Amino acid sequence: MTSIDVELRRLPPGLRPEVGQYWEAFAAAARAAGLEPPADGLLPRQLVPVWAGSEFVARACIGEPALLAELWTSGELARVQASGECRARLERQLAEVVDETQLGVLLRQFRRREMIRIAWRDLAGLASLAETLGDLTDLAEATVDAALERLHAWQSRRFGQPCDADGQAQRLVVLGMGKLGGRELNFSSDIDLIFTFPRQGQTDGARAVANEEFFRRLGQRLIKVLAEPTADGFVFRVDMRLRPFGDSGPLAISFAAFEDYYQNHGRDWERYAMIKARVIAGDREAGEHLLVELRPFVYRRYLDYGAFEALRGMKALIAQEVERKGMQRNIKLGPGGIREIEFIGQAFQLIYGGRDPMLRERGILAVLDHLAVSGRLPAAAVADLKQAYVFLRRVENRLQAWADRQTHDLPDNELAQLRLAHAMGQPDWEVFADELARHARAVSQQFAQVFGNAATDAGTHQEELAVVWGDEPGEEGALWILAEHGFEDPVLAWNRLRALKNGFSYRAMSPRGRERLDVLVPRVLAAAAAGPRPAATLERVFNLLEAVARRSVYLALLAEHPQALAQLVKLCAASSWIATHLTRYPLLLDDLLNPATLYAPLDRRQLVSELDQQLARVPAGDAEELLNALRYFKQGSVLRVAAADVSGAMPLMIVSDHLTEIAEVLLCKVLELAWTDLLLRFGPPECVVDGVKREARFAILAYGKLGGIELNYGSDLDLVFLHDSVGGHQVTAGPRQIDNTAFFAKLVQRIIHLLTTRTGAGDLYEVDTRLRPSGRAGLLVSSFEAFAEYQQRQAWTWEHQALARTRAVAGPAALTERFQAIRREVLGRERDPVTLRREVRDMRERMRAELDASTTETFDLKQGRGGIADIEFMVQYKILANAHRYPDLLTYTDNIRQTDGLERFGILSVADAARLRNAYRSLRRRIHLLKLQEQPARIPADEAREVRKGVSRIWRRLMESD
Repeated sequence: MTSIDVELRRLPPGLRPEVGQYWEAFAAAARAAGLEPPADGLLPRQLVPVWAGSEFVARACIGEPALLAELWTSGELARVQASGECRARLERQLAEVVDETQLGVLLRQFRRREMIRIAWRDLAGLASLAETLGDLTDLAEATVDAALERLHAWQSRRFGQPCDADGQAQRLVVLGMGKLGGRELNFSSDIDLIFTFPRQGQTDGARAVANEEFFRRLGQRLIKVLAEPTADGFVFRVDMRLRPFGDSGPLAISFAAFEDYYQNHGRDWERYAMIKARVIAGDREAGEHLLVELRPFVYRRYLDYGAFEALRGMKALIAQEVERKGMQRNIKLGPGGIREIEFIGQAFQLIYGGRDPMLRERGILAVLDHLAVSGRLPAAAVADLKQAYVFLRRVENRLQAWADRQTHDLPDNELAQLRLAHAMGQPDWEVFADELARHARAVSQQFAQVFGNAATDAGTHQEELAVVWGDEPGEEGALWILAEHGFEDPVLAWNRLRALKNGFSYRAMSPRGRERLDVLVPRVLAAAAAGPRPAATLERVFNLLEAVARRSVYLALLAEHPQALAQLVKLCAASSWIATHLTRYPLLLDDLLNPATLYAPLDRRQLVSELDQQLARVPAGDAEELLNALRYFKQGSVLRVAAADVSGAMPLMIVSDHLTEIAEVLLCKVLELAWTDLLLRFGPPECVVDGVKREARFAILAYGKLGGIELNYGSDLDLVFLHDSVGGHQVTAGPRQIDNTAFFAKLVQRIIHLLTTRTGAGDLYEVDTRLRPSGRAGLLVSSFEAFAEYQQRQAWTWEHQALARTRAVAGPAALTERFQAIRREVLGRERDPVTLRREVRDMRERMRAELDASTTETFDLKQGRGGIADIEFMVQYKILANAHRYPDLLTYTDNIRQTDGLERFGILSVADAARLRNAYRSLRRRIHLLKLQEQPARIPADEAREVRKGVSRIWRRLMESD
C-alpha cells in the first residue's frame, strides 16, 4: 500500500473519492509530461490534505505537474519565505518582459505559482496565520510595484517624464488600503488602492500632457494589467472606491487636492479606512510624507469618543445589509464576525491614537495586544478576540482557497461542510459549528460591551427628569418633579438647569453637541438625585459640562459610557476639589471608564513605569507635548489618589504617601530630562579634585510638606538645589564649554521651567525656593560646601527647624548620603535648651501674629493656638534640643515618626506623645477634608475644642516654663 493510499484512508469517507480522482488525473498528467508521480514519501502525506481543502491547488497541479515538482524540490513549500524573496523571484520572472501583454501573462503565471505555494503551506499546517497573510500581502505588493515600475517607464517613452513646476520628476504613489494596508490580505481578496501624486505639472516629452492626465492613464493601465480577466485569469481584482469622491472622483489626484478633500469633505468612515493606509508602490518617500500630513485627520489630537457613535452607525448599516441579503452565515460581516473584531480595535485607535502612537499600528492583532498592555481592554477579553480572529481568518482562507473565489459565506451542502471542517482540523461539521459559535459569541459579547447602545433609557425616573430639561411642565411643575426626586433645593437645581439651557455654551454648540447634551442632562439629574446633596452635585457636574461644551467628544464619552457618567457624578458629589480638577483637565474623564484602575493608585514602581510609557509616546523634539505628557501623568495620578480617598478606603497618611511619591517620581524625571537636555548642549560638568577629574553631580532637597511626606492636593514644593562641583577646572566637557556654576544655574532654570510652565494641561507644581541659604538674596543653586557652611555658621534656628523636615528627593545616592551627613552634623550639635526654647517660641508667636486667621467664630487649623503649627514647633524644639544625645531622632523627617522617636527615648511622655499624634492626625484630616471641598482650613470655634486645649496645655508646659 502506497503513502497515497494510506493518506486517502485517513480522510473522512465523503472526501476520499474526490481527492482520489485528483490523484489519478495528476498521475496521468505527470507521466504524460515525463515525470514519475511520487506515490510514497513526505509529499503525498502533505498532498492529500491540501487537495482535500483546495480544488484550485489540485487542478493547478494537474494542469502543470512540473510546477509542483519545482516547488517541492526547491524547498519553498517547506520553509518560511525570507523578506524580499517574493519580489526577487518576480524580478527574475520579469527580467525579459518587453510589453504590456507579456507583462500581464507573466504576472498571472507568477501569481498562480505563489498562490499554490501559499495555499499548500497553509493547508498542510506548515505556516502560521501571520505567515500566510504576510505572504499574500507580499505577493500583492510585489506585483503592483513591479507592474507600476515597468508601465511608468513605457509610458514615459511616449509622453516624457512627469515633472513639477521646478522640474522635479514626479512618480505615482499607490496607497494600499484595508487588509492590504494592514498586511492582512486573505486568499482571494480584492486589493483596495488609491492613486495620488505629489505635485501638478506636466511631462517633459515632445507630446507633453498634464501630470494628472499622465497618472490617470498610468493608473488605468495598472488596473488593466492586474485585474482584467484573460485566459490566464487575473492577478488581483482592484477596488478604487475608497479614493476621494469615490467612483465619481478622479482616478489620480495631487497631494494638495488629496489633503484638501480629507480636510473639508472627509467623513467618519474615511477616517476608519485611512487607519490602514500604507504606501505599497511608487514613490514611497513622498507617500510616507503624505501619510504624516494626513495623520491629524485620522488621529485627532484630543480623545475622540465620537468614534463609538460613528462606528456603531457603520455597524448598523452593515447589519441592515446583512439582514436584507440574508448574510447571517457570513463570517466577515455577520454577527460575531471578523468586522466586529476590527471595529473594536479601530474604535480605540480612532479615540486614543492621537495621544498613543502605539495604537497607530495597522494590524489588528498588534492593536489588540496594546489594548491589553495599556489596560483599555481586559487581558481575558483580548485573548478571546485574538483567538476568534485567528480562527475566523483561517476559516476565511480555507473558504477561498477551495476554488480561488472570493467568498465569506459558510457552505450549506454537506460535502462542502465536511471539507471545511476537515480543513480546520475538526472531525465533523457539528464540532466545527460549535467551535465557530463559541468564538462568535465571545466576539458579540465584547462588541456589545464596547459599543452597547448608550441611548438605552434608564427608566421612569429618567423619563420624568427629561421632561424637566425639556421645559414641558413649566417652572411650578418642574420644581414639584425635582422635589419628588429628592433635590433638597429644587429652586437652585431649576435655576441651574435654566442657566445651562439658556446659556451661551448650549446655544453655541453644534447640533450634534446639543443632541448629546440633551441625552446627558436627564441622566445627570437621575444620577445626582440618587446621591447626597443633589443640587450641589448638579452644580458641579454642570460646570464641567459647560467647560467642555465646545469639545463635544467629552459629551460623547459620557453619553456612550454610562459607567463613566456614574463615576463622574459620584466623585463630584463627594468632592468639590475633584469636580474642579476634572473641569480643568477634562482629558481625565477617560480615567472614569475603568473603576478598577480609577480607585487603585499606583505604587512608586508602577508610577515610574507609567511615566516612562507616557513619555515614550512623545514625538522626539516636541517640547510642548513633553510638557503636556508630564502634566497629564500628574493630573491622572492625583485623580486616582483622590478617588480612592473619597471612597473612604484610604487613611490620610497613605494619601499623603501617594501624593508625595507622585511628586518625587516627577522630580526625578524632570531632573533627568533637564540634565539630558543640557548635556547635549554643553556636555557634562567636570571638576578636578586632588588631580583626579570627575563629573560634578546635582541633588534636589525637599523641605516642608514634601520633605515631611505630608503633601496634600495642590501643595506647592519647597525645594533647594545643590551641586558637588569643587576644586579646579570646573567647566563642562561639551562642544560649548561653560563653567559649572553657569551649567547648574541653567539646570535649575530648566527644572523650574518644566515644573511650573502652564500649558493647556495645567502646570506640575508651584515651586518655592525661599528656603535656600540666604533666602531670596542667595544663589538659586549652591555647592554642598556652601550649604554646609551656611547651616553651621549663619542659619537661624527656624532654618534648622525646617532642616528637621528636609530630605534629598532626587539625585545620586552618594549625594543623598552626603546631605544626610550634613543634616546629622548640623542638627546633632549640642544647644542651650533655654535659648533654643525662647527662639523657637518667639518665632512661633511671630508666625501666629502674622498668619493666624482665627476669629471669635472660627479656628485656623494650621496657625491657630493649639493647632498644627504648635505641634510641629514643639516636636522640632525637642528634636533640636536632644539630637546630640539621641542621633536616631534624626532618622525621619515626618512629624508622626519624629514624635514616636521622642516617646521612645523618654523625651515626651507616653501620654503627651499620644495626645500630640492624635491631635496632629485629627487636625490634618480636617484640613484634608476641607481641601477636598475647596474650603479654607478653618472650622467653627466650638469644634475640636478638647483637642486644641490638650495641645495648648502641652505647649504651656514645654515651651513657656523658662
